[in-house]
Amino acid sequence: MSTSSLRPLVIRFGRLGDTLLLQPLLRRLHARYGQPCQLFAIGKYSIELYRGQPDMADVIALKAHHRPFLLSPEQWRAVHALRAMRQVPVYVCEPQPRSLARIRLLLKLAGIPDNHCVFLNDIPLQPGEHWIEHLLQLADTTPAAFRASFGDVARATAAMPELLVSAQERAECDRWLVRRELFGHPLVLFQPANKRTIRWNGVRAASDDDKQWPIAHWARVASAIHAQLPNARILLCGAPNEAAYLEGIRQGMAQPGVEVVATELPLPRLKALLAIAHSMISVDTGPAHIAAAMGCPLVVMFGSVSPAHWTPRGRTPDAVHVLGGPPFNRVDAIAPDEVIDAWHGLPARTSLVRQAEAVSASAQTRV
Repeated sequence: MSTSSLRPLVIRFGRLGDTLLLQPLLRRLHARYGQPCQLFAIGKYSIELYRGQPDMADVIALKAHHRPFLLSPEQWRAVHALRAMRQVPVYVCEPQPRSLARIRLLLKLAGIPDNHCVFLNDIPLQPGEHWIEHLLQLADTTPAAFRASFGDVARATAAMPELLVSAQERAECDRWLVRRELFGHPLVLFQPANKRTIRWNGVRAASDDDKQWPIAHWARVASAIHAQLPNARILLCGAPNEAAYLEGIRQGMAQPGVEVVATELPLPRLKALLAIAHSMISVDTGPAHIAAAMGCPLVVMFGSVSPAHWTPRGRTPDAVHVLGGPPFNRVDAIAPDEVIDAWHGLPARTSLVRQAEAVSASAQTRV
């Protein structure tokens, strides 16, 4: 295979936010190797997130990566697909031991040599280092088999995620907004749930969920938003299986202009919505990272996880306001007034557009 046709393979069996944080690494690898990447991941969201993105050529996504290999036809098909990638550089971004063991097995079965691979776990995460910088260190390394051709190839690329929304996705979102009588209203998105909120047997107890914020707090923030933006609509966002939980929040808030849209937000629509929304207030979870990537002004609340590693990154630093995190270990330690003040301090979206355009123009001048 010629060096001009190498499409780097990136592997990460993570959730939505983990998969989104790969975007700067994908951009860097695209610049280094001259070809868009291939991604081996989990979940339909991986395909939807990167469909039509310039740094991505193809996505292989598993539904159940922990199922025993002999009982998993989708893993057999994945191995068959990986065999066509035995001559490309492989970047394994998986930090979880159980998932990493499965990835190593699949690579071995596909016949991908060890000297074609580099692993994130071989690079220590430094104290206070953001996960994106950690990933970019991996992107700047070169598997042994490719060092002669690419070892000296370095590229400086941006360290913030950015996603494109197609004209078709924007038009579809506009039609949905018109149908829901939301078009023309300032839209403020709330993301109260996280990946641990819903268990197989119902809603996780608040005492067992460090990211659960009381309904009364959400209600107080909603009142402050409506006082500032009387025409605003507040949309409670989440996954379809969180709709009942969010409906309970809506009823508990007992305010007009608040709607649950969890069953109406496929990922392409969510991206398009975040590209035009006034702002988002969220606990630390995947959609918050998408909001930042789409340039949506964001207030994000952390529980026990350090924001130093996981703060959502936007196109401009002042577009993301972070609350909570260590030494506090629960989101409910954050007072509503803190969130209201942070929301009031977010820059207007029009000013963010001007800042982003100025940054882009400066970059083009340097080139």
